[in-house]
Amino acid sequence: MINIEDLKQHLREFSEARDWEKFHSPKNLVMAMSVEMAELMEHFEWMTEQQSLNLDANSREEVAMEMADVMIYLARMADRCGVDLDNAVQRKLMINAQKYPPIEVE
Repeated sequence: MINIEDLKQHLREFSEARDWEKFHSPKNLVMAMSVEMAELMEHFEWMTEQQSLNLDANSREEVAMEMADVMIYLARMADRCGVDLDNAVQRKLMINAQKYPPIEVE
């Protein structure tokens, strides 16, 4: 299981060791995340819904690596913006639960 705070710390140390901090502004990070999202979307372009649910092992691994890139940039951005991502997600889930109550099935 990923601990977001540990991930943020690891990525901060990784970036500092390579002198990348100067490039990791929120603007640059969100742009990089957008590029990674586009690369993730590329794997599903022109697939049917059913195909997208049944990836072969190779495609699943490629998709997993793109998803990891998105997560890495998101965690890095949270660190640079001073956002407690775990807390933000918990709050957002509560907001969504109130905004979108369960439907009653008859």
